[in-house]
Amino acid sequence: MAKVLLSTTNLSVAEVAYQLGFRYPQSFHKLFKSKTSVSPLQFRESFQ
Repeated sequence: MAKVLLSTTNLSVAEVAYQLGFRYPQSFHKLFKSKTSVSPLQFRESFQ
């Protein structure tokens, strides 16, 4: 779901984190990077 939101919306990374139920965007960032080997912002930039 995070990949879909990052690639199809203009929500900030923090807004994506909150929408997915994270209390702290940093927690989302760490989990996303551990699963994908790239940061959420790097992932989003690969679509532009």
